[in-house]
Amino acid sequence: MATEAAAPTARERERGAMRRAVALSARGLGSTSPNPVVGCVVLDAAGRIVGEGWHRRAGGPHAEVHALAEAGEAARGGTAVVTLEPCDHTGRTGPCSRALIDAGVTRVVYAVADPTPAARGGADTLAAAGIDVEGGLLAEEAAEVNAPWLTSVRLGRPYVRWKYAATLDGRTAAADGTSRWITSGEARADVHRLRAEADAVLVGSGTARADDPHLAVRGVPGAVQPLRVVADTEARAVHPGARVLDGAAPTLVAVADDLPDAATAHLDGHAEVLRLPRAGGHGGGHGRGLDVTALLTALHGRGVRSVLLEGGATLAGAFVAARAVDRVTAYLAPALLGAGPAALADAGIATIADALRLTVTAIERTGPDLRIDAVPAASASAASAASAPAPAVHEPKES
Repeated sequence: MATEAAAPTARERERGAMRRAVALSARGLGSTSPNPVVGCVVLDAAGRIVGEGWHRRAGGPHAEVHALAEAGEAARGGTAVVTLEPCDHTGRTGPCSRALIDAGVTRVVYAVADPTPAARGGADTLAAAGIDVEGGLLAEEAAEVNAPWLTSVRLGRPYVRWKYAATLDGRTAAADGTSRWITSGEARADVHRLRAEADAVLVGSGTARADDPHLAVRGVPGAVQPLRVVADTEARAVHPGARVLDGAAPTLVAVADDLPDAATAHLDGHAEVLRLPRAGGHGGGHGRGLDVTALLTALHGRGVRSVLLEGGATLAGAFVAARAVDRVTAYLAPALLGAGPAALADAGIATIADALRLTVTAIERTGPDLRIDAVPAASASAASAASAPAPAVHEPKES
């Protein structure tokens, strides 16, 4: 004889609501910087979902405001489930802590504590108003989606995802230089989704010369175009008529700060030129690339919180050498070349003991190809730290 399934407990309903809030938060990737992505679900007094929302763009209403507006009076006496501690900061919008108090919710459950000095404190404000507050529910899941913003807060630089496509033997092009297309259309479409989630897409001069890449997002409805960045140290790779100068998305060309003004005259009116020191400082500069730390600092100052590093091998090697890669996404095609350029050039690693060890976080089929995601092992072992407040942070969450 069939028996009825037991009704979910209040805790199970909150966990389900938090998973939904995490999924909602991901919809804001690529459009909220320099703010975090946040999702919120409101449950009424009986535990039913009555409101949902996510932070859609910087300067717009926060996730809690959207969810409370949808819930209306049904929020009174209910529970707000949110992926980030509600802010206690007045900027372009009011504090979410006050919005929750005014809505009459009696309980707030959040996943990750806000690490920014200006915005955190919402939990204390809510508790002082007599609201039952709990933090830490599904914190790692929420922190994973918000990793770009949390990384930028902790490290003061953008989160960097290095993406590359290669054959199973690690070649990114054939010996004659041909490289289109190593991977399938499905894999290339997936890359456009990664671009849509990033604030900036970055390539080096070698890729700019060899591929004349466009770097804009295609095939992702509603995507906010990322900043297209070319690290062109000598200002010779981005030529007039290059596809990155077509106006489809903003473009920044980073060059060495010891070049004469005439060297970048062909970019005037077509792209922003950013002058940066060469790696290792000045003196005998030609042949050296740009300083990675200076590049990331400059991008962070422009509101960039996530960078998709697309190539090439030399630039990727510089980032790995600087230990400035937070995630690797590799698309491996079931093909062999035996010769041709490798995915990664010199990364300053001379012995196996110095290898940058990675922890694989996901493996999936993308058409006929294999997509592998991995993070530096040290980052994986400290993943829970992403949800903890940073001890010395000077970047307020903007409203």
